[in-house]
Amino acid sequence: MARGAIAEAHAWALPSLKGLAKGEKALCSWDEDAITLAVEAARDCLGPGTPPKLAGLTLASTSAPFADLQNAGVAAGALHLDTGVPCLDASGSTRAGLSALAQSLEAAAGDRLVLAAERRAARPGSVQEMQYGAGGAALLVGEGDLAARYLGRESIMVPFVDHFREADARYDYAWEERWIRDEGVARLVPQAVKSLLKRLGLGVERVAQFGLSGAPAGSDRMVAKALTITPDRIIPDLIDEVGDAGAAHAPLLLIGALERARPGDVIVVAAFGQGCEVLAFEMQDGGRRPARGLARAVEAGVTETAYTKLLSFGGELSLDWGPRSEVQPKAALTQQYRAGEQITGFIGGRCSACGQVQFPRLPNCVKCAATATQTPFPLADEKAKVATYSADWLMFYPAPPLYVGLVQFDAGARVLMEIVEVGAAGIDVGTPLRMVFRLKAHDNLRHYGRYFWKAVPTA
Repeated sequence: MARGAIAEAHAWALPSLKGLAKGEKALCSWDEDAITLAVEAARDCLGPGTPPKLAGLTLASTSAPFADLQNAGVAAGALHLDTGVPCLDASGSTRAGLSALAQSLEAAAGDRLVLAAERRAARPGSVQEMQYGAGGAALLVGEGDLAARYLGRESIMVPFVDHFREADARYDYAWEERWIRDEGVARLVPQAVKSLLKRLGLGVERVAQFGLSGAPAGSDRMVAKALTITPDRIIPDLIDEVGDAGAAHAPLLLIGALERARPGDVIVVAAFGQGCEVLAFEMQDGGRRPARGLARAVEAGVTETAYTKLLSFGGELSLDWGPRSEVQPKAALTQQYRAGEQITGFIGGRCSACGQVQFPRLPNCVKCAATATQTPFPLADEKAKVATYSADWLMFYPAPPLYVGLVQFDAGARVLMEIVEVGAAGIDVGTPLRMVFRLKAHDNLRHYGRYFWKAVPTA
């Protein structure tokens, strides 16, 4: 979303927002939230195929959709992880992402997946609306072939409140920026970084890349100057392209550094928030790289200028969608449990008699009619293309038109699916597709979101 479009919409009442109108911020569609963002990041991190054996999964977020239902568990189901993988939600601070990463790095042996994601709400016309962005990050930690070696952490807990949000509140309340920067960031962050480097026996000259999240704009340069770190060693802060991604921001900075670093480089990333969390790493000459990564994800962004779309997607604007929208899609939790592997993990079936792949799995094969021959077949990473489609402007849909059609998988399955993120060029029969995990529908009466998979054009 172009910040200029937001500022222009408020210019009649809040002309001062024009001073914050530089760049863009990442925008969530109506069917995206912290869980779907985390799943998308995790799929890029892990790559296609069978997920690795994990000793734990943590999802850090201050804006996760569920307060009393494990968000990490939903993500684990979408990633088709083994049901024995311990899952944990982390929250309470925008430095939760970096804290969760540190705890996973210092845990017992075994590979662990750390996810951090945010879809932060902001009051229309506020400074936060201009600053906050959405994003997800995923990091796989463990032993073996490493992209970077963990050196250590420094954690300071101080009851310095820069912003807060009560449990039932929708928006953050932020204190005065200059006080946060001068009294909080300037005192706590350099102290924490110096303490960590001293304990590790590293001079500040060894720090090749330094990043800071959770602090007012320009704080990374101020802290770097206090530490005598030159400007060319500051990790690009992503503010002009993504915005402040909360708990996901420090992990995103680390990922950005990993994509640019050379073997031997020392990377230091700090997160400010009721104190400070600082982690240090040394880049190695190894490790698996994601297929897409951060830089390509940012580069692939499409600029949106319709400000009312941001309001509608975020629930800040209630449009009159007409009588067709007057439904409450109650989730059948019993069926969701019975078919959970198929619905959440997008696991179809392959007939052991004739090899036909189908979705959903049924007692009989759709090709040879053999009974009880279906073996699990994951479809989320399979190549697919448009077989048929229609664009419906009459049926209620939060982002009209509703594109729906038959998706033909190269593996053989043919599934009726929603097709989302159709750009100005549209789609046609044969358009390549990839699968994404999204909200299928939201029950506003019972406050429950149902998830499923949708198709996205890749060309």
